[in-house]
Amino acid sequence: MKEQLRCTIIGSGPAGYTAAIYAARADLKPVLFEGIQPGGQLTITTEIENFPGYPQGISGEQMMEDLKQQALRFGTQIRNATIEKADLSKRPFVLEDENGNCCETDVLIVATGASARWLGLDSEKKFMGQGVSACATCDGFFYRNQVVGVVGGGDTACEEASYLSNICKKVFLFVRRDELRASKAMQERVLNNEKIEIVWNNKPVEILGDESGVTGVRLENTKTSEQKDLSLMGIFIAIGHNPNTDVFKGQLELDNEGYIVTKGGTSHTNIKGVFAAGDVQDTLYRQAITAAASGCKAAIDAERFLCENHN
Repeated sequence: MKEQLRCTIIGSGPAGYTAAIYAARADLKPVLFEGIQPGGQLTITTEIENFPGYPQGISGEQMMEDLKQQALRFGTQIRNATIEKADLSKRPFVLEDENGNCCETDVLIVATGASARWLGLDSEKKFMGQGVSACATCDGFFYRNQVVGVVGGGDTACEEASYLSNICKKVFLFVRRDELRASKAMQERVLNNEKIEIVWNNKPVEILGDESGVTGVRLENTKTSEQKDLSLMGIFIAIGHNPNTDVFKGQLELDNEGYIVTKGGTSHTNIKGVFAAGDVQDTLYRQAITAAASGCKAAIDAERFLCENHN
């Protein structure tokens, strides 16, 4: 006989833990599956200074531990497992983890997040959090009046470069091709910004640095293979994100990029009783604070759903 659960949360970032806190306080007896990266992407962020309530800043790892302990305090069951199969064809929904353990749940909150796409360089991993970042809004402040680089040619890269230009001394935008893929408006914003220099037909092949962090980048011309080094203090990878939704394909409604579609201003998905929160459904903001807020909404939506359906 399968284990019977009332409320299940998949994902352990700010959205998942916040949903757990609210669901536990509402006596939904939530069970949270941590997934392959307990704590989510914030665990690889060295310092967070823009989350309310931490005036001196806090490490991403410590913040997620605080949220976890708060969820545990109110009775959340946290399991170190990953859900690999989901049958959402009818309620209760059936979930199966990597060990073949199955459970049934009355409501499901999906907070599996989205993973930043990386260049795949060894040096990129080496300097992660020491000058290599995937979020200008999160980390740009640390590079005030310094020289930085942004990798990418789409809207995200142009937005990151524009944001950083208000903080940094100079911003290099490294584009593999001889044109931008961004929308016309975003292209004009970048092209007309004196603090942004576009380096066309170039891609980073190595992040340079020392014990203090990033000191530069080695570029390779995509047409001539010629290499050159540039000095800078930080590099932001802005080549997109991959939402962690593979297990739900063919069941939940996804947009063209694979993000879960939610119904106007709520966490409701196309399947009644399934709710989505955090970066798995957010293509615009992708901040810890907005993820936490959406986790709160998902728990409240789930509670109301259960009340209305007499569960």
